Amino acid sequence: MADRPMHLHSSHFRGWAKPGPMPPGGEPAPDVPPGESLDAISGHFRLFQLRAGHRFSTDDVLTAWYGSSWAPTASRVLDLGSGIGSVGMVAAWRLPGARFVTIEAQEESVRLARKSAAYNGLTARYDIRLGDFRDSEALGADEQFDLVLGSPPYFPLGTGNEGDHPQKIQCRFEVRGDIADYTRVATAHLAPGGLFACVFPSKQLDRLQRAAADAAAVIVRRRPVVFREGDAPLVELFAMMRSGDLPEEMRGRTWVEPALVIRSASGDVHPEYAAVKLAFGFPP
Repeated sequence: MADRPMHLHSSHFRGWAKPGPMPPGGEPAPDVPPGESLDAISGHFRLFQLRAGHRFSTDDVLTAWYGSSWAPTASRVLDLGSGIGSVGMVAAWRLPGARFVTIEAQEESVRLARKSAAYNGLTARYDIRLGDFRDSEALGADEQFDLVLGSPPYFPLGTGNEGDHPQKIQCRFEVRGDIADYTRVATAHLAPGGLFACVFPSKQLDRLQRAAADAAAVIVRRRPVVFREGDAPLVELFAMMRSGDLPEEMRGRTWVEPALVIRSASGDVHPEYAAVKLAFGFPP
């Protein structure tokens, strides 16, 4: 019984046993600077974040969950505008055999992402690139991926409160590219039969549909996300494929799934979302 407190510390969180092995280097915890935090994100994986900067969101974890759910055999994954690495980190936990290329333009975010990858023993599976994914040199013309992920900013500059930290601004506002850029680059680098998964606001559905049409992509399925039962959906999850990769009868249709509800009207975690959280290794 002497080992029990350590076992609970390393394998349990909020009374729930995390699945999966401890990542190499995960024990003991490294020194975390005062301006950073080291937070649980998926199973035993943890993520370095700035306390005053951009923090990972429900959008991020749902994008990774949705994409990896509909491309469960992906071996090559691309994360566009990858930020601090939250989307890729969840996908890496759910796709343990996959290798990742991530591209992010903010140096501070890339630094944190590389630090997290090293902490979680993922360095050999990761190619974390600093750059603007819209630039032709960011990706080789022949680089193809089974799954492309994107949790893009979706507010044009000047349309809201841009915040007090530059990292936050570029994660929320379209400083470098918009959904059309994400969709264009994603579809250009899909392997045959590959999938592009992203999140985008329900009220801006027309923008996403135009982006898909311009990139000769088909939204094969979409799922609205309701953050509190009874409210209208604020964002939706989308899975796209290249039109040419689909049977002709599927090129003009989209399967709209029932809404995913995050919290019940009472404020408790909705039973389905509790099951979704288990699927990416996080306490329900």
